Amino acid sequence: MTWSGTGVMGILNVTPDSFSDGGQHISLPAALASARAMREAGVLVLDIGGESTRPGAEPVPAETELDRVLPVVRGLADAGVLLSVDTLKPEVAHAALRAGAHLVNDVGGLRDAEMRRVCAGAGAPACVMHMQGEPRTMQHRPRYGDVVAEVFGFLREQAALARGAGVPDVLLDPGIGFGKTREHNLTLLRALPQLTAGPDGVLVGVSRKRLIDHLAEVPVAADRDPGTLALHLHAARTGAALVRAHAAAAHVQALRVQTALDSPE
Repeated sequence: MTWSGTGVMGILNVTPDSFSDGGQHISLPAALASARAMREAGVLVLDIGGESTRPGAEPVPAETELDRVLPVVRGLADAGVLLSVDTLKPEVAHAALRAGAHLVNDVGGLRDAEMRRVCAGAGAPACVMHMQGEPRTMQHRPRYGDVVAEVFGFLREQAALARGAGVPDVLLDPGIGFGKTREHNLTLLRALPQLTAGPDGVLVGVSRKRLIDHLAEVPVAADRDPGTLALHLHAARTGAALVRAHAAAAHVQALRVQTALDSPE
């Protein structure tokens, strides 16, 4: 599938402990209702996650993640929207793709050869994200010599590795907030044109992240949607193919307005 401009990936966390919306979609009816509302608002992709990857999060067993994710994927398989599974585990990705998901969103950056094999075997594209460390430890003094060169270089290398393994297509995600300080995040966001100028689509996800608190003093995550929109509109203007957001309907509206402003009469 191809599209023009910047699409919206709506976040659907079916977890009890996600940093912003933990527990809101833990029941299947609530998850499906939220997903259908995002679909009707015009999201391009729904990203379904069954394990929190917030800073300090503990991993959960694959069986628990599957119990959370698979009923939602099956319930939305014929909903007329692209489905992404947000997981680090190849076995979860494999089961979700068999159940009807179309895309794998791997915050581990497809480092796991088995994850590459799963995506290639299913003919499924994947999102390659950069993360320094792991969720439990990633914000413990992250360090880089040259954050742009290191992060963008990693993404390009992993994209080439994935394609060499047979993954049909990739998106690149610089992993804002995943093993980065405030200054690392800002530097990467300012350098986005260097990444979007390449052949691969770029996904940017800063939804409700602590960076917004650092910039605008908004301690409650659920109150950070205005700052999220500002950063995602910046990403769109620099050529991002997708932005990943909690407030999906607001993003669809804002991006439509920006597209109209940018379009010639």
